[in-house]
Amino acid sequence: MIDETPDRFGRYVIDSELGRGAMGVVYRALDPVLDRTVAVKTIALSADPEERERSEARFYQEAKAAGGLNHPAIITIHDVGREGGMVWMAMELLEGTELRHLLATESMSVERALDVVGQVADALAYAHERGVVHRDIKPANIMILRGGQVKIMDFGIARLWISDVKTQTGMLLGSPKYMSPEQAMGGVVDRRSDIFSLGIVLYEMLTGAPPFAGKDVTQLLYNVSTVVPPPPSVTNRAVPEMVDLVLAKALAKDPADRYQSAGELQADLLACRYEVSQLAVVASNDATIRLDPQGPAGDGGRTISGGNTLAGTDAAVRLPVSRRFDAAVALAYLEHLAERTGVDDGSATLAARAATLARTTRKRIDRVQRKTDALLLSGVVAVAGVIAFLIVYL
Repeated sequence: MIDETPDRFGRYVIDSELGRGAMGVVYRALDPVLDRTVAVKTIALSADPEERERSEARFYQEAKAAGGLNHPAIITIHDVGREGGMVWMAMELLEGTELRHLLATESMSVERALDVVGQVADALAYAHERGVVHRDIKPANIMILRGGQVKIMDFGIARLWISDVKTQTGMLLGSPKYMSPEQAMGGVVDRRSDIFSLGIVLYEMLTGAPPFAGKDVTQLLYNVSTVVPPPPSVTNRAVPEMVDLVLAKALAKDPADRYQSAGELQADLLACRYEVSQLAVVASNDATIRLDPQGPAGDGGRTISGGNTLAGTDAAVRLPVSRRFDAAVALAYLEHLAERTGVDDGSATLAARAATLARTTRKRIDRVQRKTDALLLSGVVAVAGVIAFLIVYL
């Protein structure tokens, strides 16, 4: 660890210290050649000469692969080098907040959580297609910029860090709860390990706590490998069942049972986000119509929440008016009329009532949701017309 701020790393002139962690220090620096501000991250190498040489070679190999990634949600690496007993990496300077700080200070809506994790999944799919596995997906390595854009940090560093666990186990305490079972047991790590780790991040964003815990690292890693966490909807009722299913697959203990690509996960996250947004629209536009044979005294018509009425009905049925207007409810109402009226001598009456239902439904929907329900209304009118036609002519 560096105790004093150095003057420069390579050609990068150090301006100030941005932060410190178990791995090293991050500095704000100036690139005098291109006249731009960058971030320089230092990583301490092992004290063992042989291990240091292997770690440095592995670092350059990983950094080279990560440096070739060009994606909006992946931090851009500019340069790497070695200074004394440490290696350093110059990268774009991000102005934002780490996800771990957001989780510690505020709760996150389901839709926003799906958006953030969806961006990360898209970036991981891009990296995986190019043979680069992150190996250390966690909130501390996800930066949220202004406007909600996401950046994944520390590509190319995780493998160097994890390889040093043999001699510095105590310094790993920040990451085990985001490891996959195969990673915790020292097995082969591939793209599916990143998917498991991202599932843990999403679980924490939805519930406020990661799915696995333990009194020490040994217990924690054991739980990661054996414990099946409860669905997040148990803790957060705003989480739809579809998200529970997605997380169950992402957090499968056997890699073969997980999503086989981050692209598959991203597709399901997009579907979940759409469902959540539609549920929000339904909730904001919630309205109901009650068909009441009697109605309020003196009105003799259909009762609408709030005390208003519409004439022309003679059955008690509730019709939901929203983006998910259910035509089956209208059909059930018409079947009720058919039973009461009879086909032989009540066809004309039933047709008239069907037309009345369509007209009054149109008036009510136009007042409640002119624009959003216009298409669904047309479907209801068409169904009523077809039924009336069938009753009259068959």
